[in-house]
Order: sequence, then structure tokens, then C-alpha cells
Amino acid sequence: MIKSILTIAVVSLTLTSCVSSKVFEDLKTDYDALKAENRDLMAQLDSKKGNADPYALQNLQNEYEKLKSERDRLALDYAASQNNLKRLQDSYDTLEANSSENLSSNLELNRELLTKLDEKERALAAEQARLEQMQRDLNARSKRVDELEGIIAAKEAQMNNLKNAISAALTNFEGKGLTVEQRDGKVYVSMENKLLFESGSWAVNSNGRSAVVELGKVLAQNPEIAVLIEGHTDNVPYGGSGALNDNWDLSTKRATAIVSILSDNPAILKENLTAAGRGEFAPIASNTSAEGRAKNRRIEVVLTPKLDEISKLLNEI
Repeated sequence: MIKSILTIAVVSLTLTSCVSSKVFEDLKTDYDALKAENRDLMAQLDSKKGNADPYALQNLQNEYEKLKSERDRLALDYAASQNNLKRLQDSYDTLEANSSENLSSNLELNRELLTKLDEKERALAAEQARLEQMQRDLNARSKRVDELEGIIAAKEAQMNNLKNAISAALTNFEGKGLTVEQRDGKVYVSMENKLLFESGSWAVNSNGRSAVVELGKVLAQNPEIAVLIEGHTDNVPYGGSGALNDNWDLSTKRATAIVSILSDNPAILKENLTAAGRGEFAPIASNTSAEGRAKNRRIEVVLTPKLDEISKLLNEI
């Protein structure tokens, strides 16, 4: 029976790679039982020493030695199991401590990553909103640019029609010191003084008055056009006397005389008319020749489309 118990204990120890607490307790119980059985055998041996059969005594002695050997071996296994259990417990405690520390560290790292991710998501959402607003602004500006281009094209067409209308109205005066041209979005009607005034005078002659009246008929049909009348002279100093001081004064009075004729047409809006004297300071030809000076002595009517709509759109872009 004792041998069977020992055999079972040895096999259990051999098959188990890592000793658990339960195995350790079972070994300890077996060891204590063997110690008790050994004590009983020793007592029996002592009681039979005086009258026992020598062969039976020898058998008991052999059995005793065998049990003693088994006990010592079991004691060694027991001690080894104790050490193994201690190593396992230490290893478990270390793993548990490391796991807790790693878990805490990973949790903190995860919290930091989640915080950064949340910040990135908010920044991305803000940037997306900004881009969407920029797209809306771009679409609105593109629409205004299209509107502006449409208005400019319409103004250009309007000025082209105005030039054609003026040219048709003043066709009888072309070649007599009158020209009509369109540039920079404006229409320029240039009338040399020989068509309008006598030398040194600001009174418009009959032929010139007829030209200005025909011009006024066209302007009356275009109330959205601003009309600037500029008087120009050559660089020869004014040599007369009386109401005039100099060329600048003469150019201003001539421009005002044209405005007066245009104002006689009730269909022309007076607020559209402006008179300006430029004197000899805006020549279009050299004053070194008689021909050049004749070109410089002129009235220029500058017709400009009102740009209120364009200015408004430009301010909105």
C-alpha cells in the first residue's frame, strides 16, 4: 500500500511540468502519512527484536530501509516542489505587476492618442467648413464677375452704338475739323475751333451751333451717358484784352458755350453735363507748326457710360 502511494506521487511529479498549490499540498499530505507509517514500523520492530524470527526481522529491516530511502527521496521531491512553487509564484507576481504597469501605460497612451485624434477631427472639420465657405464665396464672386462682364459688354455695345449714332448725325461735318472715335470704353467727339469759333472768341458760329445741336439730339436719347466738354488751346499766349485773362480762361469759356447750347435741349439731363477748360496743357499735336496748333485748338466732348453698377459689383468682389 505504501509503495503504491509512493509510486502515484512519483508519477504525478513526473507528469506535472509546473507544480500547482494543490499538488504541493497533496505531496505534503503523503509525506506526513509516510512519516507516521514509518514510526509505526519502527515501533513494531522494537517490540519484536527479542523473540522475532530472524528472517522476519530481516524482512522488516529491509522494508524499513526501503521506506527510509523512499522517504528521503520523497523529501527531496517535496523540497524541489516547494522551490518550484516559489519560483512559479514569483514569476506570476512579476507578470502580474508588469501586466498592470503595461496596462496602465497603454491606457494612458491610448488616452493621449484619442485626444490627439479628437483634435485632428475637429481641425479637419473646421478646415472643411472653411473650404466650403471659400467655395461659396468663390461661387458668389464668380457670379458677380459674370454679371460684371455682362455689364461691361453691354456698356461696350452701348458705346459702340452711340458712336455710330453720333457719326451718322454729324456725317455732314466730318472732314471739316470733326472726328468721332471710340477708345478705352469712351466715345470722343473732337471739333476743331475753326468749326466753332472765330479766333480769340468763345461765341459759337452758326455752322458750329448746328453741329452741337445735332450732337445734342443723340445725347438726349442716351440719358445714362455722362458728358464732359473740354476746351483746349494752342500754346500761343492770349493777346486780347477785356473779359479774358489767358488761354485757360478762353478754353473754359468755350467749353461753357458748348454746354449752354446742349442745355437748350430739354431732353438732356443737366446733371450729365460738365464743362472744363484745359488751356494749352493737353495738346494732341506739336505746337511748332500751324497745322499742329490748329489741331490743339479744339473742343472735345468725352462721352462716358455711367459706371454705378460696375462700381457696386467691384466693391462686392
